[in-house]
Amino acid sequence: MASQAEAQGSVAGSSSWTSFVKSIASFNGDLSSLTAPPFIVSSTSLTEFSSYWCEHPSLFAAPAKEADPAKRALLVLKWFLSTLKQQYAGRSEQYGNEKKPLNPFLGELFLGKWEDAVGTTELISEQVSHHPPATAYSINNLATGVHLEGYNAQKATFKSTINIKQIGHAVLTVPIPGDADKKTETYLITLPSLHIEGLLFGSPFIELDGSSFITSSSGFTAKIDYSGKGWLSGKKNTISAVLYPTGREKEVLYNISGVWTKTFEIHSGPAKTNSSKTLVDSHDATKVEPTGLVVAPVERQHPLESRRAWAKVAAAVAKGDMDTLSFEKSKIENAQRELRAKERSEGRVWERRYFSEFKGQDPVLESLGTHVGLPLTGAWS
Repeated sequence: MASQAEAQGSVAGSSSWTSFVKSIASFNGDLSSLTAPPFIVSSTSLTEFSSYWCEHPSLFAAPAKEADPAKRALLVLKWFLSTLKQQYAGRSEQYGNEKKPLNPFLGELFLGKWEDAVGTTELISEQVSHHPPATAYSINNLATGVHLEGYNAQKATFKSTINIKQIGHAVLTVPIPGDADKKTETYLITLPSLHIEGLLFGSPFIELDGSSFITSSSGFTAKIDYSGKGWLSGKKNTISAVLYPTGREKEVLYNISGVWTKTFEIHSGPAKTNSSKTLVDSHDATKVEPTGLVVAPVERQHPLESRRAWAKVAAAVAKGDMDTLSFEKSKIENAQRELRAKERSEGRVWERRYFSEFKGQDPVLESLGTHVGLPLTGAWS
């Protein structure tokens, strides 16, 4: 039986792939609700994607050790940029193309931890909504108290390519080092838009576009611009970022430029003054290995945890067994439909384990959201 890589590699020239592309082009609505054919299904659930925020725990925790507020904001920006490769390119590099992750069922969990020089960092990820689908997550470094919470949903549409609008945001809380009152500062992080390139050639990959922001309660904002390779110019996976006092974008304190899948450089001041003398730091994503996530063995996991719940589907994907994949995937999806129908008939809703939805205005969005154009409501905590 063909391996996953072999099964994927034969897709580009197949009539099945052509039919799938045609179905996307003619589909009207949110593509996330479109059932993907088995040959492009990943063995990984979307709930696992939350772990990409912290595959470098030392960078995640680093701001808690910096006394200068501007440099703390810069360290937060560097950490965020370091997450992009695994979040958006790691799978296409591993398998040769991007595949559609498994759609999590309501209540699905993914739990894990990282152990490294900065101690233990814990991850909780939970599917908190199915219509529309949304994943909430919490990441906490126990030693420093650096904490990330957020939620993510996606809306995909087709217009010459697949465009994906990421809905949601993340909030990073950093203890201020040396503060006698143990005060913290908060960073509100927005998510980049993206689109799928290479679809017609059977080798899809993600390209980021537009802008995203990080704005802090300490009075600093970072703007990150994303671009890719055009017909005549440009480089794939290009970023350009600036850090400035909130509301004073022209007063650039630091600028960052490079390729988020490879290397980027950090310079003081605006980009027009960049030289070897203004270089303060750099990051090479090709040389910094991710820290491995520790996850309980499948047999010891809760039945709602991703890798246990989808184990038979993942095994079928690995073997290239499309019939078993479709059967096991449908079995889970049908069981979930029956469970939702039973809840409706009994007049109850699914109880979330770790997160709850803000019904009114979120205090972080209320204080920082206007700086980056986010609505004041709609968050999970």
